[in-house]
Amino acid sequence: MTLLYSEIEEELRSSVRDLLADRCPPAAVLKRVESDPYRGELLNSVYDLDLWKTLAGEIGVAGLLVPEELGGAGATASEAAVVLEELGRAVAPVPFFTSSVLATRALLPTRDALLGELADGRRTAALVVSFTASPYAPSRGASVTVDGGRLSGTVTGVAGADVADVLLVPVDGDLYAVEGASVRVAPSLDLTRPIATVTFDRTQARRVGACDVAAVLRFGAGLLASEQLGVAEWCLDTTLAYVKERHQFARPIGSFQAIKHRLADLWLDVVRARAAARNAASDPSSISVAVAQSWNAGVALHAAEEALQLHGGIGMTWEHPVHLYLKRAKATEIALGTPGDHREALASLVDVPGPE
Repeated sequence: MTLLYSEIEEELRSSVRDLLADRCPPAAVLKRVESDPYRGELLNSVYDLDLWKTLAGEIGVAGLLVPEELGGAGATASEAAVVLEELGRAVAPVPFFTSSVLATRALLPTRDALLGELADGRRTAALVVSFTASPYAPSRGASVTVDGGRLSGTVTGVAGADVADVLLVPVDGDLYAVEGASVRVAPSLDLTRPIATVTFDRTQARRVGACDVAAVLRFGAGLLASEQLGVAEWCLDTTLAYVKERHQFARPIGSFQAIKHRLADLWLDVVRARAAARNAASDPSSISVAVAQSWNAGVALHAAEEALQLHGGIGMTWEHPVHLYLKRAKATEIALGTPGDHREALASLVDVPGPE
């Protein structure tokens, strides 16, 4: 196993980054979420579906995890992780993580025909599990029952449900495909990734196969660390550029020793986060995922907080995009398990006793 990026991964990164720089700059993302800057209400079109069609159809990111015989690229999680790094750097409002990672990973063992439609971007899906659920508590926020092929119940905090063509609902170890359920968008801290409450009222469903929800969430948590890495990298790079240009007392503020030390410490944190994310993508074991999430979630949040503070007054304004990264970092900190959840699991996995 290597933590270095392959040539193919770098080429994929370059393609995605160039597209996002052209079609999804921070100003464009801000415009999509600024319908009311004081209440933070979401635009109906917060997701950029035109951008998603290009990413899915022309670059082929939607089918990275789908085997070639089922219409996908047959790539590994490491390639998907590179895409998530770039999407994190842009806080891009596209359903890659919810559809091409979580939903696709849940479908893979079934080899259902829907995988081909997800792979070429014709349809999107969402795994109907609360975004606050974790590999250690996969049913958190869900209360769904099945009776004669019909689902009843409610799941709160579902990411990607509002833009999904198909909802994939895990119930008692089985996975059901649903179209036509009630999806109501709820207030969300992260304006670029809405969450929704999904309600089933004896809704007709199609069983597609067995589903190990905990394993799916573990896989997702491991790749989410790469998105968090992308957020942290953007915050560090943008802040470094700003402190070189901003002057006080006829000197760039980046020349002040206190700021140098803060950014040097942050750089070390980001380097460690990159190693943790790459390890979790290459080896999505329980230990690797727990290490990555227990570290990267905090690094992303810390990097966004440092970016906000070191940008001074401009960082506090709605017009600067740093608040989008702070909100994304905070939202992902509690997604798929908090750092505390992962540390507790890690202590158990490596047999480290807790404090008495």
